[in-house]
Amino acid sequence: MSDKAMSTADLTSVLAELPGWAHESDALLKTFTFANFREAMAFMVRVGFEAEAMDHHPEWTNVYDEVKIRLTTHHSGNKVTAKDVELAKVIEKVRDVQEG
Repeated sequence: MSDKAMSTADLTSVLAELPGWAHESDALLKTFTFANFREAMAFMVRVGFEAEAMDHHPEWTNVYDEVKIRLTTHHSGNKVTAKDVELAKVIEKVRDVQEG
């Protein structure tokens, strides 16, 4: 997958496929809210395994039932690349499975 920064036009197209995600400050951002801390942590663990397999790791924070994720590619000068988009899609699949 490319470390090349995506164009604004490409990002606009991608965001149409990623509901709730935003492009801000050279990153893809989304906040996920869960029923409780346990569900939020389970989500983070599942995403963590997927991110490690992709060798592409999110910047994230967790406070009780909320997980905020920021995706950017450090090797591209902290710009959004195809790697970030792919990880966002994987994160959405993890969320869908968890909501089951």
